[in-house]
Amino acid sequence: MKIAVLGTGIMGAPMARNLAAAGHEVTAWNRTPQKADGIEDVRAVRSPAEAVPGTDAVLTMLADGAAVEDVMGKALDAVPQDAVWWQCSTVGIEAGERLEALADRRGIAYVDAPVLGTRQPAEEGKLTVLASGPPAALDRLAPVFEAVGSKTVRLGEAGEGTRVKLVMNHWVLAVMTATAETIALAEALGVDPQVFLDTIAGGSLDCAYAQLKGKAILEDRVEEPSFELKLAHKDARLVLEAARRHEADLGLAPAIEERFALAEEAGLGNHDMAAVGRVSGARARRS
Repeated sequence: MKIAVLGTGIMGAPMARNLAAAGHEVTAWNRTPQKADGIEDVRAVRSPAEAVPGTDAVLTMLADGAAVEDVMGKALDAVPQDAVWWQCSTVGIEAGERLEALADRRGIAYVDAPVLGTRQPAEEGKLTVLASGPPAALDRLAPVFEAVGSKTVRLGEAGEGTRVKLVMNHWVLAVMTATAETIALAEALGVDPQVFLDTIAGGSLDCAYAQLKGKAILEDRVEEPSFELKLAHKDARLVLEAARRHEADLGLAPAIEERFALAEEAGLGNHDMAAVGRVSGARARRS
């Protein structure tokens, strides 16, 4: 297939690379051109409208709903009417509805299929695709999903993928925050936090994500992002937005958003999300 990838950051670049490696003809655009240049077997262009003519599928992997709306507003008129738009950015429910309406006005099939995974799964082609939209469009994109992911979860109509992604993000953000806060508590009590990680390892309380991010916190390896903290904060806001819209009374979500807001205000937005550990307990006092 001919595929246009709009957005080649931490996630989009390896996805474009894996699509090309699977034999698809890939054209890529990024707001910072250097991030699209040099991706193996991928043609880089300088505008969204230049990327999409003649494509079978357009993939958007951008920071938020406003960015997707802006970029596709510039490109949509040049998208072939028989193409499929795979929107895989995490944009939330309200923005997702606006984007679907944008596609409907142009008469283009819209697939809402955000992905689960960060840098390493993206590089290895092991993302999980939360696919929702018209069945025929999902069938058409099946080889595209297979090129970037190890698992595709087929859901219902467009919008279901985003709802599942918000549920999953709430869990991930809760695990991340709980890990950081537990390490902070251990340090405050004079307990080696590695004892916490070692004690849960391999048991029913263990969690691979807690081990991964807990190690990054303890070793203070948060400058090189697998998933940027500012994007995690954006996702926390989207979870709150969805909860309030659907009148879900959540006590944890506001606290998580507040903690990530504090970390971003501390200038840690471009660090890995594990940098939220720097605003907890003794680490915050040392910063």
